[in-house]
Amino acid sequence: MEIDQILDKIHPLSPASKLILKKNILEVSLPNHTLIIQADKVEKNIYFIKKGIARTFSNDGESEITFSFGKEGDTIASLKSYICSEKGYENIELLENSVLYELNTEALQNLFNENIEIANWGRKFAENELLKAEERLISRQLGTAADRYMQLLKNYPDLIQRVQLGHIASYLGITQVSLSRIRTNIK
Repeated sequence: MEIDQILDKIHPLSPASKLILKKNILEVSLPNHTLIIQADKVEKNIYFIKKGIARTFSNDGESEITFSFGKEGDTIASLKSYICSEKGYENIELLENSVLYELNTEALQNLFNENIEIANWGRKFAENELLKAEERLISRQLGTAADRYMQLLKNYPDLIQRVQLGHIASYLGITQVSLSRIRTNIK
């Protein structure tokens, strides 16, 4: 997905403001298994996925717990770093060779002070990320594993072909055996 589409999906900008923002965005290619964001570090960039897929996870001491996926057009960010300039709690790993758009958060914060349109775009970005986190939390608390699986298929129809089933089971909060049962029942 091209950067103009991604920026517009977050919040439309005038051509002049979009050009200013795009001057601060770099395109980077990174290999599969790159840990693009590490827990307990202040992340200095946010990323938008042009091509590839990523997963957000944490370690509970015994295993990795996946709590979100990102695909083309999605954002990769540590919100704690982005909003508070503090160490984040999540790891974000690329699951495919990927092409990303990189935006330095300090440069973005400077643009917020200089351009009200870009500041409003940044507010919409944060609001959208908050809504996604809220939806994940509610789904995890209220939905069954089968409900979460169906929602995952709806939002990411090709995910099953692109991601290890162990990561999907972890995201759903179930074992791979339980995931196999859900998949069999759905077929």
